[in-house]
Amino acid sequence: MTPPPPVADATPIEQADAAAVEVAADARRTLPVRVAGALSELADQPPLFTFAGVVLAGGLLAGEARLAKAGARMIAAAGLATLAKTAVKRRVDRTRPYRLVDDNEYRMEPGETPTHALNSFPSGHTAGAVAAARAYARAFPGHAVPAAAAAALVAIVQIPRCRHYPSDVAAGALIGLAAEALVDAAIRAAVDRAP
Repeated sequence: MTPPPPVADATPIEQADAAAVEVAADARRTLPVRVAGALSELADQPPLFTFAGVVLAGGLLAGEARLAKAGARMIAAAGLATLAKTAVKRRVDRTRPYRLVDDNEYRMEPGETPTHALNSFPSGHTAGAVAAARAYARAFPGHAVPAAAAAALVAIVQIPRCRHYPSDVAAGALIGLAAEALVDAAIRAAVDRAP
């Protein structure tokens, strides 16, 4: 099962993405990828916001201000990342890797097609996971490594799952980092202005 070159005029990044998918696609039905893929669904918007809300509520109910702040930061950062990735997805049509692997179909172009099969760029799971993990780590720096590892697992497994190309994942990670950094900057500015 060898995917064709994506398109005749593909960029080097698109060619590298196709090659990565070609290598990784055979693993998509293996138990480790299926299990990791199922776990990565916790980074989809409803479960991610639910988890962040539980962190916030748990902090408030337990009187743990740092935990409550972590939850609030997670909600804000993941929310901003979601807005950003959605704005990009609404402007780019890119075939999901499973369409390339299964149907030899590929395209990447400006567009507004809302179908799942054509909104591969960028990875929303990655954007949300990275934003939430970084926001949590701001409040709990000692947990930065496991939080980053969890976000990395969410990101990396999207490639052998044939849900995203490596460049989709990279773009999602950058969106997540930028969203969290903006939220952090806004919080710092508000604290600095407080009497």
